[in-house]
Amino acid sequence: MNSGSPILFILPIRSPASHALESYTALPYNKRSPCPSNPVNRPAYQGSNPISDVWAIHALKIVAKYLKRAIRDPEDREARANMHLASAFAGIGFGNAGVHLCHGMSYPISGLVKKYKAKDYHVDHSLVPHGLSVVLTSPAVFTFTAPMCPERHLEAAQIMGADVSTARMKDAGLILADTLRKFLFDLNVDNGLAALGYSKADIPSLVKGTLPQERVTKLSPRHQTEEELSALFEASMKLY
Repeated sequence: MNSGSPILFILPIRSPASHALESYTALPYNKRSPCPSNPVNRPAYQGSNPISDVWAIHALKIVAKYLKRAIRDPEDREARANMHLASAFAGIGFGNAGVHLCHGMSYPISGLVKKYKAKDYHVDHSLVPHGLSVVLTSPAVFTFTAPMCPERHLEAAQIMGADVSTARMKDAGLILADTLRKFLFDLNVDNGLAALGYSKADIPSLVKGTLPQERVTKLSPRHQTEEELSALFEASMKLY
């Protein structure tokens, strides 16, 4: 999922899972406040809504079926074609609903890179691809946001392969996080921010870089303090 792929990886296409997951779990459109007095003043992103939900769920179903195939076999044209299609579907969804914390936290992860160079990227400078910077915080983020809409987090986990037949709503975040970790591990994704060269000493700078990203962070279904952002970055240092 490196290549600009928000979940999961080295596809030369944008993988849609993080886009779909974030838009589906974003603050609902009818809970945003204050409402603008004139529709002209509406923000670009509206929050989760019934139309975007359709695209997000369909994209997730395609990801669950084809992502691993597309990465493991570059000649699997059926899988790669479907991943391109899923990318478009997720784009239609999040282009209206928006994304939230994974993306808001991703910008300083990419921007403060030290010496890391993503595998399979032949560049002469340090680089954390967008998709990788997004996905590494996803287990922590969705554990954090799940209490606000546990049914959506649990549904997403089920679509991505988790057995939720005996699951409790209060465990939705942990179940989705474990499902994401398994995907990441199976696809040999770097083991957290520490693998990119970050340490606990970098957390204040990472938080500082996240705070201005209100265009997306305000779409999180759960408000976050600086202390909570610090905890999310710390939890993302190692994934496995």
